[in-house]
Amino acid sequence: MRIAFYAPMKAPDDPVPSGDRLLARNLMAALRVAGHEVGLASRFRSYDRGDPERQERLAGIGARLAARLVRRLENPALRPDLWFTYHLYHKAPDHLGPAVSTALGIPYVVAEASVANKQLGGRFDAGYQASLKALARADLVVTLNPNDAAGVVPHLKPGAPMEALSPFIDAGPFLAAHAGRERSRRDIAARHGLDAEKPWLVTAAMMRADQKLDSYRLLAEALSLVVPDAFEVLIAGTGPAEREIRAAFSERGVKAAFLGAVASEAMPALFSAADVLVWPAVKEAFGMALIEAGAAGLPVVAGTSPGVAGVVADGETGLLVPQGDAAAFADAIRLMLDHERRASFGEAARRRAMARHDVAAAAERLDTMLVETRRRFGAAAFMPSTMQRAV
Repeated sequence: MRIAFYAPMKAPDDPVPSGDRLLARNLMAALRVAGHEVGLASRFRSYDRGDPERQERLAGIGARLAARLVRRLENPALRPDLWFTYHLYHKAPDHLGPAVSTALGIPYVVAEASVANKQLGGRFDAGYQASLKALARADLVVTLNPNDAAGVVPHLKPGAPMEALSPFIDAGPFLAAHAGRERSRRDIAARHGLDAEKPWLVTAAMMRADQKLDSYRLLAEALSLVVPDAFEVLIAGTGPAEREIRAAFSERGVKAAFLGAVASEAMPALFSAADVLVWPAVKEAFGMALIEAGAAGLPVVAGTSPGVAGVVADGETGLLVPQGDAAAFADAIRLMLDHERRASFGEAARRRAMARHDVAAAAERLDTMLVETRRRFGAAAFMPSTMQRAV
């Protein structure tokens, strides 16, 4: 089917890398692998940091863009069979999809929606209300984070299902990079003056002054509690909080190789050269880097949450500890310095990534969901005469 794809938080071709952009790209890729024709409906970004006046302006722009899209997509050569919005919440409401879907008489699908009821009446109230309105129009909600379900379900219309989808990547490049591990390791060691005989602990995350900074600070604290010089630390990432992050490691006496921004195409080689991915994941739903690490055969040490536990099997593909507990994180790192444990967990992580978190598995699951949604929509909601009136 022909699918109109939209990401109000960040367009999949946005120049700034992030996990959000990556997941948007992955969703489009999975839909195409499933055989669907996917087009980017709009690059309009509704993201706002809590300015009610700006939210009002964005809503007005969205309404005008939606009307313009309806006029364009009424053309039979362009008309989509389904609208698919990725990442809907109070900071990035969808002002386009519900209006266009209703006008064209097509199913409206949302992936990764969340509801924070504490925003009611606050500075994000406009975005909160808009996101609830969109959820009330949704014919299917696809959830990638188990934490979201309880908040979202009460706002769905009767009969609209919420289906789970495991977060996923294209695991192929990470699997292929394993064959070049030794060469990649030699190259990186020479470039950054690392000891190739020690275990390498790697982290890959943006450096922002939010929970990312909290995670980096906790990581520095945990590493300072482990035997010094027992490992090498590699950190891939950059951002506005880089100075604070470097200071946190320096103050804790933890030596780390700061690699800066690493291009997405270089991540498979980096992960294949490393031995363990370490990330406290403070207040994070899940991290795409955790899935990439698994595909590269890396065991993980991470702070736990329902989302993280969905991609890291504790005691099988990695070790999960309570979020914010530096001492427990240090203990898990000590355990993971054991070569045999790393090897066993790494192989299990690779198998799990292929079975549950590869784009091929996601494509099959998504296709089943969307075909059923379109069938249900056509049979129960809109007969042709109704569609004529809606247009």
